[in-house]
Amino acid sequence: MARYTGPSCRQCRREGTKLFLKGTKCFTEKCPVERRPYAPGQHGQSTARRKKVSEYAKQLREKQKIKRIYGISEKQFRNTFDRVASTPGITGHNLLAALETRLDNVIYRMGFAPSRKAARQLIRHRHVEVKQRILDVPSYQVRPGEEVRVKQSSREMILVMAAMEQSARGTTPSWIAVDKESYSGRVLEKPQRTAIPLAAQEQLVVELYSK
Repeated sequence: MARYTGPSCRQCRREGTKLFLKGTKCFTEKCPVERRPYAPGQHGQSTARRKKVSEYAKQLREKQKIKRIYGISEKQFRNTFDRVASTPGITGHNLLAALETRLDNVIYRMGFAPSRKAARQLIRHRHVEVKQRILDVPSYQVRPGEEVRVKQSSREMILVMAAMEQSARGTTPSWIAVDKESYSGRVLEKPQRTAIPLAAQEQLVVELYSK
């Protein structure tokens, strides 16, 4: 499966906003988006001067932004959309809820990893347990009531300890309960849109895929 492996800041510049792909480093480092507020590449500055943007372009950029924030491929994103499109409720809200309850995002939201990318690495290297069993699938959908925790032998990893120290200064989403002492947490319920701290217009994605 193809995955972007280039500089994270290049993606932020392409979307014209900070996507916080590097976790806590995005708060401490000077972001290239602020120094060069235009898309990367030799035509970046010329495209920034364009005043008129089509509706399709707006929808596409919003889809790309959300996809890059969660670090998933186009196929994964489309499969997730197709799966939630037939479920009751608002499709855009269901899409974000499905992305939020991915195991890699849950690990990140619980504060056991500094970024979603780091969370995927922890999961693939078998440092994470779900329902007391090691699980190495970052896309696993964590259901309400399921316990997620860092494996006992992995709790002294520098990455995990640094992430927990940093997360202690922030807030945990209301749909998650975390026990820092046992390095574990639970998803309490399906996250509602108001509980998802994401500045995105998911309705534009629904419009794009509904064409």
